[in-house]
Amino acid sequence: MTTRTLTAKPPTRSPRSRRSSRETPGRRRLGPGRARYAVLAVLLVLALLVLAPFLLVAINAVKTPSEYASGGPLSLPSALHLSGLIDFWNRADFGLMLLNSFLISLGAAVIGVVLSTLNAYAIGIGRLRGRGALLIFFLIANVLPQEELVYPLYYAAKSMNLYDTRTSLIIVFGVIHSAFGAYLLSSVYGEFPRELLDAASVDGAGRLRTLWHVVIPISRSTLTVLFTFFFIWTWNEFFFPLVFLVSNSKQTVPVALGLLQGQNMMDVTTTSSSALLGILPAVLFFLIFQRTISRGITSGALK
Repeated sequence: MTTRTLTAKPPTRSPRSRRSSRETPGRRRLGPGRARYAVLAVLLVLALLVLAPFLLVAINAVKTPSEYASGGPLSLPSALHLSGLIDFWNRADFGLMLLNSFLISLGAAVIGVVLSTLNAYAIGIGRLRGRGALLIFFLIANVLPQEELVYPLYYAAKSMNLYDTRTSLIIVFGVIHSAFGAYLLSSVYGEFPRELLDAASVDGAGRLRTLWHVVIPISRSTLTVLFTFFFIWTWNEFFFPLVFLVSNSKQTVPVALGLLQGQNMMDVTTTSSSALLGILPAVLFFLIFQRTISRGITSGALK
């Protein structure tokens, strides 16, 4: 006679009961929908904190001095008063300052992108000898403070008769920006697909033709991002234009704002108008190229 041994199987639990047993009382996980709304709420609060100073300047720029004195900086204007904007525009000859800043920023951005592309092409794709030392040189150039560069550049501009000219600032900013651009693009071009370069070489394309017809079209997003950053950085620069430009007709927007507020007593509404006019062009330029910047950052510039 055989004896059977019966073993009791443990009771099975459903996935829902397992999940509920692991959850500790008092703690509930947010679903994907709630987590998304929480992230959006946090981002909205951060965006309001960033935009709050700009909105405060814009509100005070369209007030009258009496409204500001009676209601303070947080009160809303009864109507749009553009007298402060018009008065500052005429007093500072702001149209000429805008033209100077635009020409200097545009020229410096173009030179910076061109030099960055050529240097990075030689280092990243051409595998230039001593590329490690060159990258270290570009890295050191990026971390040097401007105060250490201003004196040798000042005497160089004086010796070449470029002092007090827009050309001097275009060259200086273009070269300074190219150090950052070359360091950034070198890593990008170092991972460039070799199949495309080999195909261009088989078709008989030289180095310049390969650069113009293969490398630049593929890295156009990154170059556009660099151009936008170089333009905005040059536009907001104050120290170098203050040293290199002494004529009132050649000053840039930040220098004109600083000197005018330091020499003349202006009311708060006119000061807010000057700040709004100084910030608005750079903000508009950034908004115009915002989609291109986002595309270049997310795609990594290589398709």
